[in-house]
Amino acid sequence: MAKNELLAVEKEVSVCTKCGLCRGRTKAVPGEGPVDASMVLVGEAPGRMEDKTGRPFVGPAGRMLDKALSEAGLSRKEVFITSVVKCRPPENREPEAVEITACSRYLERQVDSIGPRVVVLLGRVARAAVTGRRDRIQRGQAGSYRGAYLLTTYHPAVALHGRPQWFEAISQDLREAASLGAGSD
Repeated sequence: MAKNELLAVEKEVSVCTKCGLCRGRTKAVPGEGPVDASMVLVGEAPGRMEDKTGRPFVGPAGRMLDKALSEAGLSRKEVFITSVVKCRPPENREPEAVEITACSRYLERQVDSIGPRVVVLLGRVARAAVTGRRDRIQRGQAGSYRGAYLLTTYHPAVALHGRPQWFEAISQDLREAASLGAGSD
């Protein structure tokens, strides 16, 4: 049933016209990963490479994410990766509130279908979209989302800007998320 729902979301996203982002997309990026993932990673929006391939986090920030996952003892194959909006905003700008609202039900359905133990918000925009909090990022647990632990960390793109301490923080937060995800029911 979860697989059917994720496939339904994927189909709907691929033809979605709920906001203006659909007019500029090459490919929508619904997300990918196992239907029984214990962890869902939520980014901001697809970038240029994601729009081109239809896959999440495949550009430079994706390579940082892969490295951070590896340092945390995880791989892409173990987590479900998606974003708060499913189409690339023009000029790589931040998604607008109307765009986030248009996609919010897709994210909710994905998380409900997967039933992860932990949801990791990657960056300020994802945090604001899911929690409504627009203040500075406070890393760590931030309550729950749709029955899962909610953890916030930096977006992997920040580690591309010569700040190794941020990469270390992301890796540490993913390790914490993995331990939360491995907990017993």
